[in-house]
Amino acid sequence: MSAELVCFNSACSARYPIDEVIYECRECGGLIAVENRFDQDPKQLTSLWDSRAASRDPLDVSGVWRFREMLPFVTDPRHVVTIREGNTPLFDAPQAAAYGGVDALQLKHQGYNPTGSFKDNGMTAGVTQAKKLGIERVACVSTGNTSASMAAYAAAAGMQAIIFLPHGKIAYGKLAQALEYGALTIQVEANFDQILALVRKLAAEMGIYLLNSMNPFRVEGQKSIVIEMLDQRNWKVPDWIVLPGGNLGNVSALGKGLRELLEIGIIDRLPRVAVVQAAGSAPFYELYQRGFEGDLKAVTSPETLATAIRIGAPVSWPKARFEIQNTNGTVVSATEQEIADAKAVIGRCGIGCEPASAASLAGLKKLTAEGTIAADSDVVCVLTGHLLKDPDYVYHYHTDQLKAPGDVKIVSTFGNAPVVMPNDPAKIAAFLDSPAARG
Repeated sequence: MSAELVCFNSACSARYPIDEVIYECRECGGLIAVENRFDQDPKQLTSLWDSRAASRDPLDVSGVWRFREMLPFVTDPRHVVTIREGNTPLFDAPQAAAYGGVDALQLKHQGYNPTGSFKDNGMTAGVTQAKKLGIERVACVSTGNTSASMAAYAAAAGMQAIIFLPHGKIAYGKLAQALEYGALTIQVEANFDQILALVRKLAAEMGIYLLNSMNPFRVEGQKSIVIEMLDQRNWKVPDWIVLPGGNLGNVSALGKGLRELLEIGIIDRLPRVAVVQAAGSAPFYELYQRGFEGDLKAVTSPETLATAIRIGAPVSWPKARFEIQNTNGTVVSATEQEIADAKAVIGRCGIGCEPASAASLAGLKKLTAEGTIAADSDVVCVLTGHLLKDPDYVYHYHTDQLKAPGDVKIVSTFGNAPVVMPNDPAKIAAFLDSPAARG
């Protein structure tokens, strides 16, 4: 096995050493990817991964590094920075299936990661590469989940984490994590995309390692999500995988993982992949509507309450476009109302997720309604973050106070408001016996 860096632009394909700090091609400006070459027997590989499931070794306990043969850029295990990421559950969700218009549905919940989101799968690989390179300072621009994850992994590695984020419009459940993990946090009066351009310049000038999704090693770690998902399904490939789309690193990673598993011979076909964007932050959906012709047109003022996907100029769109085309996939958008209702339905399954995660179920409902996904399809929806990432959203929805950008009221379709009662046992008992209390 071996790995090197390569320009993702097929017209260029410039190559660079695996340990070079580079985020875009010096020849054409294209995105950089890790190109892996595998030479192992698929049955021996899956048997090896199975044998590690009972191990207490820190690398084997990780749901990323248990599959470390898929990440051959690490040759010395002492460089690995892990806090037991991965190992996230794959739930059966009958209520969500009925709502989404399919006979059965599984939810791969990345919110069960150490910092509560899928970012941990990628961050363990990104920070591992930073440690391997002897880096002391790492940085990211983040509306929440990336910053929480990077701060935790940098702390575990003994590095300084520097986080840049838009001033205001943040979920405090996410910012609180970055503060608690000791990160230097800088709020900039600009949107995500403007700040990212600024930080890319600063990182190059000051020797700071950038860990946003254009970092190719983040993608390497995140592809373990689909590897673990298929391992949990005994390598049975679903018909569809549906996931939210913000900066589009996740679909890029899942697509790459699927292609590599197919190349090795562990799976015999690719699933179709559907990306769901929030309607107010949907430049990739608009590109799809144009037949993927030309370049992505950024949304200059992206708006959505699903803060994790409020991104108007997703860096990873060329990779995401390739993966959607390669899997004969699709892209759809969901309104704030659709996301909010889907989120409440997921909660009724006893699972719960942050708003961005619910875009996957909202998108599935639209895709089944239009006939793109058949009712008897084998579908997995990816949930990207934990319910408690944005508790204010939950409370405001269930108490009929939630408003979308532009002060547009969101109807509490599945509301579950607290009931106020007097300190009177007889009245409380009468209420508990009433049809209203019994649902």
